[in-house]
Amino acid sequence: MARVISQRDLRNDNAAIMREIEDGNGFIVTRHGHPVAELTPLRRHRFVSKASVLAGFSHAPDIDRKQFQKDIDAVASQDIDSRLQ
Repeated sequence: MARVISQRDLRNDNAAIMREIEDGNGFIVTRHGHPVAELTPLRRHRFVSKASVLAGFSHAPDIDRKQFQKDIDAVASQDIDSRLQ
């Protein structure tokens, strides 16, 4: 869960905040109490060949895309306010 910090905190404590981001922690930055940005660590990309991916999923069951989307929508929200709780 991302920690909420103010714009002032970001300005005054940027070195400590950057260290925390490097450690995998995220932040939501507010201005006048309203969320305006989300700081998250970059994901380290690793190359995996197409052949490896296809082999890994070769025995996976078929997925009904529409039902999968309904299932995800039932439990996940894209609303920024849900991240602040």
